[in-house]
Amino acid sequence: MIVLDENIHSRQNLAAIAEWYRGQVVSITQLRPGSVIRDDAIPALLQRLNQPSFVTTNVDDFWQVVQPHPLYCIVCISLPRERNSEVPTILRRLFALPEFRTKALRMGKVIRSSVAGAFYYDHSHEMREIGGR
Repeated sequence: MIVLDENIHSRQNLAAIAEWYRGQVVSITQLRPGSVIRDDAIPALLQRLNQPSFVTTNVDDFWQVVQPHPLYCIVCISLPRERNSEVPTILRRLFALPEFRTKALRMGKVIRSSVAGAFYYDHSHEMREIGGR
């Protein structure tokens, strides 16, 4: 399951990801309809799902802030708002990398993708850089 943050959950992004991703693609707002979901509540909400990858462009509130957890993955994509339509392409490229190709490999990681490359940390909190994006 891929869960898109509210700042990137446009129909276009949901549909573009659903074209290549075999699992379910949803907006974070669908997980608790009719309520405001604060950023600090997202990790607990993700733990109730089956191996979700949460995708956001809200890097400052998640990257090196959120503790990694073996039940989910968080993907932070560093993009300005006017480039949100690029999220599906960047995510597909990221998930094609050997380190992130399967759900099992992604779980327990907090990933950041930017023009500078891809980085991640896990329970060891050791920062690792990945070639390509």
